Amino acid sequence: MSKIPVYFMPGLAASAAIFERIQLPEADFEIHLLEWEIPLVKESLDDYAKRIALKIKKENPVLIGVSFGGILVQEMAKHIDARKVIIISSVKSNLEFPRRMKIAKTTKAYKLIPMSLILNLENLAKFSFGAKINHRLKLYEKFLSVRDIGYLEWAVEKVILWDRTVVDESVIHIHGDMDDVFPIKYIKECTVVEGGTHIMILNKYRWFNANLGAIILGTNTTVD
Repeated sequence: MSKIPVYFMPGLAASAAIFERIQLPEADFEIHLLEWEIPLVKESLDDYAKRIALKIKKENPVLIGVSFGGILVQEMAKHIDARKVIIISSVKSNLEFPRRMKIAKTTKAYKLIPMSLILNLENLAKFSFGAKINHRLKLYEKFLSVRDIGYLEWAVEKVILWDRTVVDESVIHIHGDMDDVFPIKYIKECTVVEGGTHIMILNKYRWFNANLGAIILGTNTTVD
């Protein structure tokens, strides 16, 4: 029996290293890691999705995306025949955005975010924010791979302006009940991970290793 190809797409500006602890049974699955590319000038999300989809060489793959990567794999699925689309810590349409993101779209406040701050994690880490914050900064520093202001401005705009309003019912959604970026109260129809935050792909990897294979195969009757 041939192995099922599974392609993982990380979150905004993140490296595929966020999946380093994710394991799937090698007898059944073949893991492929996708990375962000610098967008072309004024490239639409649809055109970008087509471009990243060209990197998928295996037929009938499973697409798994985290956060903005979840939005991207849903767009990629328009251009390739995917076996399954699974999103983690993400949204299925802009109707699941929190109020602040809807306001940002209306006011264009997202254009005021100083992207250079996001890129200067080392400078932030020089100040003492306490052990917990510094630990999180170290995590971000390790996993933030795209340090290009043009990419960040493009990506933030493409998230805020995402125009999907009709949910693809076939998309499988896994979401943490403590997600502070996309709060669970706005999310419809998902598998809930208790105690899962927006970065649960990093710190709830045991849950994913125990459940993800069965979710892909459709053999999970109870997820815990």
